[in-house]
Amino acid sequence: MKNLIIFSVIGLLLLGCKEEPKRTDYIINVNAKNVYNGVRSYLKLKNEKGIERVIDTAIVLNEKFTFTGKIETPTLSIITINGVMGNLNLMLENSVIDIDINKSDMLKSNISGSASQKAYKSYQEGILAAMDETKDLRRQLRYRSLENNKSKSDSITTLFKASEKRLKEFPIGFINANRDSYYSLSVIEQEMHKNKSNLEPYFDAFKNLNTEIKASPKGFKIKNDLDNLIAISKKNTQLKIGKVAPSFEGITHTNNKVSLNDIKGKVTIIDFWAAWCAPCRRENPNVVKVYNQYHDQGLEIISVSLDGSRTQKNPKQAWIDAIEKDNLTWTHVSSLQYFNDPIAQLYNITSIPATYILDKDGIIVAKNLRGKALELKIKELIQN
Repeated sequence: MKNLIIFSVIGLLLLGCKEEPKRTDYIINVNAKNVYNGVRSYLKLKNEKGIERVIDTAIVLNEKFTFTGKIETPTLSIITINGVMGNLNLMLENSVIDIDINKSDMLKSNISGSASQKAYKSYQEGILAAMDETKDLRRQLRYRSLENNKSKSDSITTLFKASEKRLKEFPIGFINANRDSYYSLSVIEQEMHKNKSNLEPYFDAFKNLNTEIKASPKGFKIKNDLDNLIAISKKNTQLKIGKVAPSFEGITHTNNKVSLNDIKGKVTIIDFWAAWCAPCRRENPNVVKVYNQYHDQGLEIISVSLDGSRTQKNPKQAWIDAIEKDNLTWTHVSSLQYFNDPIAQLYNITSIPATYILDKDGIIVAKNLRGKALELKIKELIQN
């Protein structure tokens, strides 16, 4: 009997210590004191571009309303109520969330039950404090400069620069200090679109997040977006003025293979255009003039056609006809794949006409010059 009692107690203890299964849905219970009955409320999600979409609506009854549903990954959401000023930002996750609405100031509404909401609140308080500090020091600096007080200005300048540095580094610092918070994913998502030229710190911060967070649907998407943005950033770096132009091969309109290295001269223009592109066709006479004037002195041109639009019945013929009609007597290549042309992709071409101008060593010295500006640049390079 004694052993039976012991085993029963142990069994109860084990049951009591058993981890509760994670919720797979959310319930948001909202107390909306002083909000009129019959008023409609909305639960919205906002994407990285700031576009909102409504995912649920509820009617206020007896100063209360409820939202229910499921969310794959804890995500920043917005609650709005008709007739009530302001929005309430909420980290939406699968849990029971209780909210007491502050009708006079939605930002002061009380939220409990969302673990990631605490991280959101901490981030907002921290970033706002850093912004306020920087603004205050900027005002002081402006005031001291009007006073013409150099010693005071210098000391405030030092403080201001340190404050700006703290503000700039705050998001990364927060992410690294909150590796187990889903809100860190939201911070990465926000910041990586604002800091496209400095993505490596966000990539490293993502790698250090909790494994479960990285493996979530939102984590997977952000990882993919980071990879794409970093690839674009690296490509743009390779295409900066002062860099060697990426080499390429293409098929001419007479079905011969040619490479950039085959035709490079003392000066080389890589010209992206298409038969269907009206601005390109209007610019062609000027390019012809420049070519005829400087070709004998070392100018070469290779034109890459972005023909192949779905609206073209016979893109190759349209390309050939445009070459002949516009008297474009230099080298032409195309895959007839529109903006998916591999060379256009290599050079990150998103609109045409577009040009890259290279010196005798194949280094990019100018981009997207037209008209007189193009002529003057070619003259300068040829004569030097």
